[in-house]
Amino acid sequence: MMVRTALQSLLFGAGLTALVAASALAADVKPAIVYDLGGKFDKSFNEGVLHGAERFKQETGIDFRDFEITNDAQREQALRRFARDGFNPIVAVGFSQESAVEKVAAEFPNSKFAIIDSVVKLPNVQSIVFKEQEGSFIVGLLAAKASKTGKVGFVGGMDIPLIRRFACGYVQGVKYANPQAEVFQNMTGTTGDAWKDPVKGGELAKSQIDRGADVVYHAAGGTGVGVLRAAADAGKLGIGVDSDQDGLFPGKVLTSMLKRVDNATYKTFMDAKAGTWAPGIQALGLKENGVGYSEDEYNKALISADMKAAASAASADIISGKIEVHDYMADSKCP
Repeated sequence: MMVRTALQSLLFGAGLTALVAASALAADVKPAIVYDLGGKFDKSFNEGVLHGAERFKQETGIDFRDFEITNDAQREQALRRFARDGFNPIVAVGFSQESAVEKVAAEFPNSKFAIIDSVVKLPNVQSIVFKEQEGSFIVGLLAAKASKTGKVGFVGGMDIPLIRRFACGYVQGVKYANPQAEVFQNMTGTTGDAWKDPVKGGELAKSQIDRGADVVYHAAGGTGVGVLRAAADAGKLGIGVDSDQDGLFPGKVLTSMLKRVDNATYKTFMDAKAGTWAPGIQALGLKENGVGYSEDEYNKALISADMKAAASAASADIISGKIEVHDYMADSKCP
């Protein structure tokens, strides 16, 4: 009887230890996000991250904190404040956070960080990058097939290699579908303000439309809302980016190049909760469902069966390696 009682006590003690350990693990999951310029309701990149975090909250009941910066100096301040307050993991949105993440992650080696669109090689940082050229190739193909003039446009946000990657992939997709097509390209600016200037975005789109473009793709964050509005007002088609923007101007947005920052954020938080979070580089393309294009009730009348078949075939060929989409960031060139 004494042996049985001792065994019960031992098992109870072991169970209690496991329960305490599990509770400690759960307590460590305290997610936070520092958005890029443009704010979390930019209808694009930042908002995609927000959607992933909200899905995590809905499924787990675990809340998250976030911060919208208004200037570059706030990046490091916000990351450090979250780390000091015990938030974990902390997601930094955008390549511009690279130096801030490098500095703060080194100061807080026991905190987990994730950065989207850049690589920070530290043992407590997860670097999440996307093969935007692959998704842009597919929407370029769709743009060429939807165009009646053989002329399409691209409006980028800040003129940086990452956005040139979008543009280059788009041009390759357009030319794959129609080698004679003409592609107009403009960048909005060279500072962070280029992500939040819808008026300028609309002006650039209108100038391309005036030259004959009847489909205009944007990779410009909040600025892109102005691009899509200008296309809709002119009776032409826009192409959204990052989030599904088809519903912003129903029937006037051909599709959106989905950059699944929502999935990436959700997975980062869930992995931390499950204890499977790991540092290192994650490169997400068509094969990994990291990029793609939107299909919904708002654009179903705009994408024909032939267009869908062509997009599916091209996607399969990219995944298999039959089609090689050149990455502008590999050599700063676009073939």
